[in-house]
Amino acid sequence: MESLGSRIKQLRLRAKLNKAALARKVGVSDVTISYWESGAIKQIGHERLVALADALDCSLATLLEGDSAPELLTLTHTGPLPWEQVQATKIRVPNHLPMTIDWKAPCVMTTPGPDTDFSPATTGDLLLLGPTHVFHKAGHYVVQRDDRFVIEHFAKAPSDTAIHAVLLAHWHPA
Repeated sequence: MESLGSRIKQLRLRAKLNKAALARKVGVSDVTISYWESGAIKQIGHERLVALADALDCSLATLLEGDSAPELLTLTHTGPLPWEQVQATKIRVPNHLPMTIDWKAPCVMTTPGPDTDFSPATTGDLLLLGPTHVFHKAGHYVVQRDDRFVIEHFAKAPSDTAIHAVLLAHWHPA
């Protein structure tokens, strides 16, 4: 399996950028780029990953999973959930993502569909969702309300709401 560092280097060379140019675009030092590429820094914050994907002119999925990244699934208010769709490809949480929940099960990367309201996410955002029916800890969850899927924040386990997924990560393009 290709490491994130080698993907960053490969995408940087594909974009015809040197380390200093990429560093300027991302807002870090060229030494940081070197550390990322060598694997000396293994975890990169969400904001930096989004900036990195933008600077390298690739999708976040390509940055995290490579050119064989699964097709991005769309989250809608009705119909089957993205991980229940036939074409759904589940992924493992990349170990270089800092997570607030220790998630070991497969997850899906998705985006809210056009003309949907999945606050705090908006169309164009990327969401990493962990399919589950279990409350893990305070955070945002995909639940069903009146025949519609929505994202709600829970501080404690809800007693009257069926959970369908936990929001593991949320990226909002700048």
